[in-house]
Amino acid sequence: MRLPRDLSGTSLVKHLSKGWGYRKVHQVGSHIIFETQQPRPHRIAVPAHDPLRIATLNAILASVAMHKNVTKEEILKDV
Repeated sequence: MRLPRDLSGTSLVKHLSKGWGYRKVHQVGSHIIFETQQPRPHRIAVPAHDPLRIATLNAILASVAMHKNVTKEEILKDV
């Protein structure tokens, strides 16, 4: 699967909040800290950059996918 090259951090934040149960905890500079409690506690930092670098996006997606026990493709399905 090819990752989107034009995805911004704010778009990813909205998607994780809406569809994956993450909520904003706080923000430090341009990094937004998100957490979820389901199925267990998990925190992740998402930079509010436009666009996100591919390696950064890949690392965020891999972390969320491993935590939620889904594939990266499923996370990006409705972005």
